[in-house]
Amino acid sequence: MQTTSVLIQSLCVPCCNRCRHCLLSANGTVEGADWDRSVWTAERYLNELRQQRPELNTSFSFGYSMEHPKLREAIRTLHRLGSPTATFLQCDGMKMRNETECRALAAMLRDEGIQQLNFTVYGLPDYHDRFAGRSGDFALIERMMKAAREIGLPFTVGIPLTEENVSQADAVVERMTAAGCSKTSLFIPHEEGRGRLLEDVRLRLRDLSCLFPAVRGLLNETIYRTEAEWLKAPELAESKSRHILISLRKDNIEDYEKRSAVSVLEEIEALDERYYQAFPSFSELAAQYGDPKGDRLYRVRDLFYHYRRLYAAAHPVDVPDLMDETRSGSRRI
Repeated sequence: MQTTSVLIQSLCVPCCNRCRHCLLSANGTVEGADWDRSVWTAERYLNELRQQRPELNTSFSFGYSMEHPKLREAIRTLHRLGSPTATFLQCDGMKMRNETECRALAAMLRDEGIQQLNFTVYGLPDYHDRFAGRSGDFALIERMMKAAREIGLPFTVGIPLTEENVSQADAVVERMTAAGCSKTSLFIPHEEGRGRLLEDVRLRLRDLSCLFPAVRGLLNETIYRTEAEWLKAPELAESKSRHILISLRKDNIEDYEKRSAVSVLEEIEALDERYYQAFPSFSELAAQYGDPKGDRLYRVRDLFYHYRRLYAAAHPVDVPDLMDETRSGSRRI
């Protein structure tokens, strides 16, 4: 298995939302290592990997919420370290701001080289706020969009689709277009983190029929197919490469500070091999757990994870869950 990329992250930034599908199962606790220690370690690792493993695509991130307490300094650090997130900022889990504060933030982001913002919208205002776990979140997003539009800072929107909110998608896309969104995309949530709680409302193929054709076209139906379709071509689940995540945490930073980047990378690669050896292949799992008539929509890697979860619930699997993005792990792609 070939490693193609390495992301070094420190989840040191709090998120103000409690979204139902949260990849990180955010609960207000910050697990990332101290920012200064994280930057020092990340910079050393990046320099080492770029010298010793130049074929790898390497980057550094402070996570999925943009509310860094020293955001301007953090963006400058990302620029210095050559991180792609230095120009693309996810504006999820923001603290509440009024219009004046949103304008000031948007201007600062533009001045520091941010070229595009991204927002996640779960539905129309009331539904969105319930899903995000915070009253007023939809209105905050629209204030921030307005501030960005006024200064010519582009923004995009992602809309996760489930059986619950699919009937709202047409109206949400129309509203985002009117707000000045440069691109809107639809996606289907995974089962990682709190995403497992959405398993019962996973989108079905029949649900797409309620969408306007132009809105349905915003969902990549090459990537998202029914379980039945994936079972007809199980070879498509075979991964050819992997992405490694090195998560700098309060409980490992002291150890990582003493080690080389290559030794940490090799340790996670070995863990990846152990993890996948602990499970049957996709074809074997599909034979046991698959529904050949299943009409729920998945990415193939999400369906593979779904089957692994079912297998782990029935069999002792003595390996950590590498899909836990709060910890070091891997993604096969």
